[in-house]
Amino acid sequence: MSLIGNWSYPTTVRFGVGRIEELGDACSEVGIDKPLLVTDRALSRLPITRHVLDILEAHGFGNSLFADVDPNPNDTNLQKGVQKFKEDGYNGIITLGGGSATDLGKLIAFMACQTRSVWDFEDAGDNWTRASSASISPIIAVPTTAGTGSEVGRASVILRSKDQVKKIIFHPKLMPSEVICDPELTVGMPKDITVGTGMDAFAHCLEAFSSPLYHPMCQGIALEGMRLVTKHLPCVVQDANNLESRAHMMSAAAMGAVAFQKGLGAIHAISHPVGALYNTHHGMTNAVVIPPVLALNRCAIEEKIAAAAAYLGIRGGFNGFYDFIVEFRKTLGVPEKLRGLGVGRDKIEKMTEMALADPSGQGNPVPLNRENVIDLFEACI
Repeated sequence: MSLIGNWSYPTTVRFGVGRIEELGDACSEVGIDKPLLVTDRALSRLPITRHVLDILEAHGFGNSLFADVDPNPNDTNLQKGVQKFKEDGYNGIITLGGGSATDLGKLIAFMACQTRSVWDFEDAGDNWTRASSASISPIIAVPTTAGTGSEVGRASVILRSKDQVKKIIFHPKLMPSEVICDPELTVGMPKDITVGTGMDAFAHCLEAFSSPLYHPMCQGIALEGMRLVTKHLPCVVQDANNLESRAHMMSAAAMGAVAFQKGLGAIHAISHPVGALYNTHHGMTNAVVIPPVLALNRCAIEEKIAAAAAYLGIRGGFNGFYDFIVEFRKTLGVPEKLRGLGVGRDKIEKMTEMALADPSGQGNPVPLNRENVIDLFEACI
């Protein structure tokens, strides 16, 4: 297959089938000689994790594993991970998995030698400058899904247990030093995870493209990312072993994460509280709420979406794009409404408060307020 390359944007990326075999070289490249592999509980029991540990052991890096990672990683997971990292004297983190394992692994490397609470580094203002940058351990990210793009991101999302609120923690050195994107590692994803993570990548690109903030480089990346998802996500759902489309989906996931430094919006502001309170899959939740958010933002993004539709080969401008998304979701098995994910109306007031406080909403083309956010939840549920 011709889809192979060595990239340095936004960090060093080893892209291509079979490149997981270069993990030992990557450790040496970034100065890790005692790594801790961080993955989630389910993945830790699969042959892929054993294979990664065997690669590390064969190169003399041991076979240490931390897998106490919840689907929505929280501060308890982080505390346990930091404790293991410090007690056993590791000097680097390798993340293996989707957004949950990647986000938590990055935070373990970040927090192991900090003296302040993780909440002091929430993505607001210049909070990141409070961190001791020199003490942040190197990170290698190995994604096994094609969705969050956390492997090329400078932030992590973590659930604050005391109030069930998701917080975004930011620091430039949360960006992994190296990334290994091996499409073969995504072949074993269940269909629903393939769909959910793929739609997460699409939501990142769509919100970045729709954001009113100025960043033309991200604008172009977001547009092409949407095209890759709409073309290749149905292919991998139909044929899980289609490595070429798997590769393009991994690219789209990374592109979405690069693009959303331009901004996110109401899709994520709605999705974060839903995931925190109902433990829904983040990407699938995003997929459900896309149409109502498009409808809310129409007055501000109609011309922009019409241009995107033309690039994607969709006729009918904004209306055509909207109808395409509704049908696209349906063919992939995405629930029409959040009630299909077990979400009820009992917590709309609480979720509205959380959505309005979520920093993602600050990039929405139409300013969010209590009235339109409640309307959004009603429309989504």
